[in-house]
Amino acid sequence: MNTLTRRDFLRSSTVAAAGLGILAPAALRAVEPLQRAGSPRLLLSLAAYSFRQFFKDGNKAVPPADKALDMFKFIDFCADHGCAGAELTSYYFPKELTPEYLVQVRRHAFLRGVAISGTAVGNNFALPAGEALSKQIADVKRWVDHAAILGAPHIRVFAGAAKGITDAEARKMCITSLEEVSDYAGKKGIFLGLENHGGIVAEADGLLEILRTVKSPWLGVNLDTGNFHTDDPYGDLAKCASYAVNVQVKVEIKKRGQTVAEPSDYGRLVKILKDANYQGYVALEYEAAENPFAAVPPVLKKLKELFAA
Repeated sequence: MNTLTRRDFLRSSTVAAAGLGILAPAALRAVEPLQRAGSPRLLLSLAAYSFRQFFKDGNKAVPPADKALDMFKFIDFCADHGCAGAELTSYYFPKELTPEYLVQVRRHAFLRGVAISGTAVGNNFALPAGEALSKQIADVKRWVDHAAILGAPHIRVFAGAAKGITDAEARKMCITSLEEVSDYAGKKGIFLGLENHGGIVAEADGLLEILRTVKSPWLGVNLDTGNFHTDDPYGDLAKCASYAVNVQVKVEIKKRGQTVAEPSDYGRLVKILKDANYQGYVALEYEAAENPFAAVPPVLKKLKELFAA
């Protein structure tokens, strides 16, 4: 009995597709730097996480009534401050989330002329196989379904920190999990962006090692400009910029050994993105100490000026 292995099937399918003039399924390839035609295009967005302490949902403390936010008011803030997009962090949606609510959020954003640039989830794929990891995968898939209703083209995901296994084992589990959820997201036309967020992706080489192994056209980097605490954060950001499918700008950068963060060099960050021919959303994700209602607008203005320069 001749058994067609998965590898044989994929190879024959690729050859057949090439013979018909069809692009071979990108899912069979490891993630590669993105090749974009045309010139860099940076679109200003704002992450809901910037106002994390003011959302009525997802907070233990009740925010002041005159500052309390929901997704509708946050979208209004984005529109009023000239943002092309709004990144709707999953943590601040109502706990009992319904399709009807998501549709209303999508409608509101459209009427305010703001694109939902994406959403963001908190997950850990650096776990041993079992119930806990399966739950993490299921939660990400659930948010893929939510993002499809919202019309959000991107979801920020994490790799995680190894728990109960070695870093090497954690990378393997993360790669397997990312392939599964990326395949699921891709069927709905949604990109996943793996953030440089500590753990097994705390440094550029570790992040790129995972990316270059995962086989999916629907996975890239969610490039967070404040998350490389290395000797050369800007150099590490430049290493990863050509893989970016979403960017989150922080107002501070903290190098290895520094006890106090330094202000981000926005001009240098924008140059890194333009040199990589990045085209897509750049979301301000404000984390500094000053009240975001006062601190965020001038940063948005500065970024908008740099994008247009």
